Amino acid sequence: MTDTPTCDAELDACGLNCPLPLLKAKMALNRLDSGAVLKVVATDAGSQRDFRTFAQLSGHSLLAEAAESGVYTYWLRKA
Repeated sequence: MTDTPTCDAELDACGLNCPLPLLKAKMALNRLDSGAVLKVVATDAGSQRDFRTFAQLSGHSLLAEAAESGVYTYWLRKA
């Protein structure tokens, strides 16, 4: 990915297994203002499914995602 969104906050969820990356992301989003972007870095492969589904169900926007060498990065814009 060459053009990554600018983020307002970052969350390192590396080493955490499902459902912790998503739960920590939800907690971080709760602290942000509407429209803010949260960047999440995780190593749990299941996080791909979790973050896509979460964005669809929550109303938050999954702006971008990237996967490289077992590291998954997501950019979520708070609704």
